[in-house]
Amino acid sequence: MEDFVYRHIGIIRSPHKRPEGTPIQPDGARGVKGRVEVRSEYSDFLTDLEGFSHIILIYHFHQAKESKPLVKPYMDGRKHGLFATRSPARPNKIGLSVVKLLGIENTVLQIENVDLLDGTPLLDIKPYVTSFDYPGQTKEGWLEKRIHQLRDTTADGRFAGEAN
Repeated sequence: MEDFVYRHIGIIRSPHKRPEGTPIQPDGARGVKGRVEVRSEYSDFLTDLEGFSHIILIYHFHQAKESKPLVKPYMDGRKHGLFATRSPARPNKIGLSVVKLLGIENTVLQIENVDLLDGTPLLDIKPYVTSFDYPGQTKEGWLEKRIHQLRDTTADGRFAGEAN
């Protein structure tokens, strides 16, 4: 199978300028506001998006290190397989965040609960639909005993590398 090439459709703006201290998930970034600046050629793609309360941002981790098979995540002192974590240092540096959509003006989306670095390249936007995206009762693996730490945990830079 051939490799894929993606073009960014916009840039995510946030108050988080460095990996260190950045919330590690949107729930840890409650109330943090930012914006998405969508490229003008995609303006018509935003039609009817304002009717959704939340959106899924799919983006490129532009400051992540190269991936390793085992990583020590922020919320645990022991290593886990990379795919059992939300580490940004992945084989394909693709991330996603569910954020609150506050409003849209032209090609700028005002958002809240922003856990992203300023300047993050945006690959796609999807509406969050509870009936589609929430599977009901779930298991949270090794995180079950640590999930209460989320709102007090921020990035310390361990997964940051040179800008890509």
